[in-house]
Amino acid sequence: MLPVVLDQSALKVGLCGAGDGLARRRALLQDAGVVPLMVAADASSVDLQAINVLFVAGLDRSTSKALAERARTRGVLVNVEDVPSYCDFYVPAIVRRGDLLVSVSTSGKAPGLAKLIREWLERRLGLDWDSHVETVSRARAEWRAKGFAPSEVSRRTRDLVAERELLP
Repeated sequence: MLPVVLDQSALKVGLCGAGDGLARRRALLQDAGVVPLMVAADASSVDLQAINVLFVAGLDRSTSKALAERARTRGVLVNVEDVPSYCDFYVPAIVRRGDLLVSVSTSGKAPGLAKLIREWLERRLGLDWDSHVETVSRARAEWRAKGFAPSEVSRRTRDLVAERELLP
């Protein structure tokens, strides 16, 4: 697996589904600031050329498989919720605190375990982490503006985090 964080402004994301699965994926995308294009389950491969990534949830397996195959013919990366064999990528368990994003993945092999680890992290990373990220970000920008080398910025970041006891 290749872990990446994608800039949603560089992508067109499609969403297709029904019921609770659709609601979960819509919420995931909304939390990331993504407004997906809604895709019909019977969308043609031509219709799918407008997107780069497709999330499918809450559809039966045969419909999901057919849609995923049509999307792939257009080079679209596909995630079908709870069907790893139909996926080009997996959605990790996520803890989001403003700009801080921590993800946990088991490559689709043990999503329940990833969920438990996410819950454990949520208890340890309070809501104040958004302000911690902002503090470190401002300091980093100041150090970079002063021309400090990356190794010095890294050392200063470590010192700031230790001084504020952000990671006990």
